[in-house]
Amino acid sequence: MKTILLTIMMILTSIILKAQDQPKTYTTGDEGVSITVTVPVPGEGGTVIAGLYNEETFLKSAPLNGQESDIVDGKATVTFKNVTPGTYAITLFHDKNGNKQMDFEPNGMPKEMYGVSNNVMSMGPPQWNNAKFEVGQESLSLEIVM
Repeated sequence: MKTILLTIMMILTSIILKAQDQPKTYTTGDEGVSITVTVPVPGEGGTVIAGLYNEETFLKSAPLNGQESDIVDGKATVTFKNVTPGTYAITLFHDKNGNKQMDFEPNGMPKEMYGVSNNVMSMGPPQWNNAKFEVGQESLSLEIVM
């Protein structure tokens, strides 16, 4: 179980990191809405790295859009712009040491806090059906707790 959790979290980290190098936005022209995510972060230092996924990319490949935010006054805010209506999920983690990857204990447990849309916190990797949310014609504001 620890090996599976470690493997999934490492894949998630590498996918988010790849999105940081080559950000992509799932859009059609200038159409679309914004998704603003506020993340309360206990403690200071580091950044929050977030990725926006659809069902085909969730925990499988690079996110459609990757964002990074500094932590100011105990919270981080990222905005995904020009998102077309559809079904999405967001994953994020607190990169405390600035190495752009999620760090793990020797037993496979994450050292850094992470979160998923709909604030799903379960043992094992997040599941698409629990993390997904709908984007319509209006911008959204979400809060994801780590």
